Amino acid sequence: MKKILIIQNKRIGDVLISSIIANNYKAKHPDSEIHFMAYDFTHGVLMNNPNIDKIISINDKELKKLPVLLKLIRTVKNEKYDIIFDPYSKTQSKLICKFSKAKQTIGHKSRKKLGNWGYYTHPIAISKVKTKICGKAIEDRIHLLQQAEEFKTIDYEPKLFLSEAEKNENYLGNFKDKKIIVFGILGSTPQKSMPYNYIAEMVDFIANNYDAYILFNYAPHQKAEAEKIYHLCQNKATIILDIYAPSIRDFIKLMNQCDVLVANEGGSVHIAKALNKPTFTIFSPYVNKEHWASFEDGKFHTSVHLLEIKPDLFESFTFEERKRIEQNPEELYNQFTPELILPELDTFLKNNL
Repeated sequence: MKKILIIQNKRIGDVLISSIIANNYKAKHPDSEIHFMAYDFTHGVLMNNPNIDKIISINDKELKKLPVLLKLIRTVKNEKYDIIFDPYSKTQSKLICKFSKAKQTIGHKSRKKLGNWGYYTHPIAISKVKTKICGKAIEDRIHLLQQAEEFKTIDYEPKLFLSEAEKNENYLGNFKDKKIIVFGILGSTPQKSMPYNYIAEMVDFIANNYDAYILFNYAPHQKAEAEKIYHLCQNKATIILDIYAPSIRDFIKLMNQCDVLVANEGGSVHIAKALNKPTFTIFSPYVNKEHWASFEDGKFHTSVHLLEIKPDLFESFTFEERKRIEQNPEELYNQFTPELILPELDTFLKNNL
């Protein structure tokens, strides 16, 4: 029996798609023991997953403290893992791998030319382009998996596992007489959030053209910002503002009872896809769509990116250029007007409502 560790010290969407490593490994080796190390706020996408035997909780701020990191390294070393997969390959996780004494440590080579300093027994170059509909981020993780051994059968789709009790919880109250569009009005970071007046214009378009409720999705700490968008909307009659998920697990249960998702790119999109809900994704100008646009068929899952509509705005889309845009996304976001998005959104809603 092999003992496996997956380290994914990143956000919710990254954690969910990295769980495909556990799903595929356990499918081939049901007697293996698989542990998953992730930030505490992301655990909701891992709960009830029968392919993960233990979730190891870490805290972003605490892990940056050297004594905390050293203690974690000792803990991992004492676990005597056979294989460690490190999809994000961050400094802390590289050090954990280097000193883990695991037989195989598998992660991505550094983009920098300084070398890889022996962090991994199997340092893998990140592929430059996607080749499958699942998107490059998922392909990269499967590539890591296949360094451990050959997997002839691969399941590329992330999964969420809800109990019967969770499926039957009533999150929607009396809002059951119409279809419900979950609208992710704010991104997980300010850089992934569209201008508020643009969001309000899109909300009004939906409200004026579709007989459906529009449920504003936002994190609890974003409520004041959500209210600002709400007050900018002209047609408030069908907006649901006060049903929101206090945790990621609650959002999963809530999304499972709704019909479609319209959202800025982020974890909510990956969750909706894992629940087999139609998704319309609005990409931030600095995000590489090839990495994160998974399973898009132009109908059930579709998206918009400014690069596709106005390619002349981008001289290049290198890692360095994306970082530059991320520092000041408003410059390009202001050109990503609702008029460019609404025709695509209208087609999506007609197909899926």
